[in-house]
Amino acid sequence: MNEITSLNANQIAVQAPETMPHSIEAEQQLLGAILTNNDIYDRVASIITAKHFYDPVHARIFDIAAARIAKNNLASPVTLKAFMEDDEGLRELGGPAYLARLAGAAISAFAVRDYAQMIYDLAVRRDLIQLGRDISAKAAQVDVKSEPREQIVEAEQQLYKLAEQGQTESGFQSFLKAVTDAVNVANAAYQREGGLAGLSTKLNDLDNKLGGLHKSDLLILAGRPSMGKTSLATNIAFNIAKAYRRGTRPDGTEGAVDGGVVGFFSLEMSAEQLAGRILAEASEISSHKIRQGDMDETEFRRFVNAAKELEACPLFIDDTAAIPIAQLSARARRLKRTHGLDLLIVDYLQLVRGTAENRVQEIGEISMGLKAIAKELDIPVIALSQLSRQVESREDKRPQLSDLRESGSIEQDADVVMFVFREEYYVEREKPGEERLDEMAEWQERMARLHAKAEVIIGKQRHGPIGTVELSFESEFTRFGNLAKPWQQSPEGF
Repeated sequence: MNEITSLNANQIAVQAPETMPHSIEAEQQLLGAILTNNDIYDRVASIITAKHFYDPVHARIFDIAAARIAKNNLASPVTLKAFMEDDEGLRELGGPAYLARLAGAAISAFAVRDYAQMIYDLAVRRDLIQLGRDISAKAAQVDVKSEPREQIVEAEQQLYKLAEQGQTESGFQSFLKAVTDAVNVANAAYQREGGLAGLSTKLNDLDNKLGGLHKSDLLILAGRPSMGKTSLATNIAFNIAKAYRRGTRPDGTEGAVDGGVVGFFSLEMSAEQLAGRILAEASEISSHKIRQGDMDETEFRRFVNAAKELEACPLFIDDTAAIPIAQLSARARRLKRTHGLDLLIVDYLQLVRGTAENRVQEIGEISMGLKAIAKELDIPVIALSQLSRQVESREDKRPQLSDLRESGSIEQDADVVMFVFREEYYVEREKPGEERLDEMAEWQERMARLHAKAEVIIGKQRHGPIGTVELSFESEFTRFGNLAKPWQQSPEGF
């Protein structure tokens, strides 16, 4: 009986709020520093808020001081006294005299960020303890409406939310630092073979036009159905992952020195279907043949060898349907932490979920979220997008910026907008009847000229020229490639 009583007492002690991680002294000294010198608030406001304080009275003092400082008013023991005279918690601590004691115990200004970080870290520890208790309590309740798998997803989302807290902005930086960063980027491009400042797609003409895929850029890849958006995205993902080589960068950090780690959110196709496309390209076997299993022994051996080579490629696929933008951000962040991340691809933007009720606002929220991911993780993000049907009603079916579907914010948030266009697709459907010989001859000539060719139309580029890039397209392998120029082709007879 005594053992049971002792155990229960220990359980109560663990659950008691007094045992939660905290530091009253750190809170007192930081508040005292703010009340003594209001300029200190600006140095800690990006780290903590009132909710991070353990003592409720300290939280209220910080909140009132922050509100006054935001209005450019003085926050001192004297000015705060008027707002807290009826505060029961402050009265228990000694009333307005407690505010004066806080100011008297102020720490020196140089230590304030350390104290603020300490208060924040302890608050996160308390949140983790509480989250653990909530998960434990919910798991202990056997409820048919709450399956274990659902509880795992919910717990994971709460952890993601907790991990996202405290993502502070870098704030202002000197022009000298910005210029130094710009010179380093230019120097890296100068030193690198091919002169690219960004990540190479291995599609030479596209690289030359874009200068590679630049960090923190949001690139929109748009097109009508059957134009090859997903094919081009998978080709770029495969090319970059295949070229991945880890080493020491010029700035001394460890990471990708060629190619990169690629994250691919496939919201439309399953991971298996996407892998099939990549295998078709790598093995040069028709994706239709792969699906049907219609391969001879030589082709099957080539297919298996290609699969073995791809095993080492750092290409990660998430095929969760209708993923919310907040969860997409959290998963990208986790991939960056665990395996590294140099390029993120989202196929496609309209299938991501936002929180806004209005569809236009929701698309705006998603495009802003994707741009925020690019900046926060310092990587290029390629988001595929649909185009409106008004393209089909025009005689010239080449897409324009105004064809971007559902929201002008996509064009506004994007650093680069590219359109995939294959004229062969439309001309093929204009085939005249066999009896119209003249038209048939003209149609055949056009088809021969357009066969296996595609265009990537750069409609917007914030830091470079717009224009059209011609690529080859092998529909059998769903593969885009570099198009040989007339001057690169061998003369007849050689």
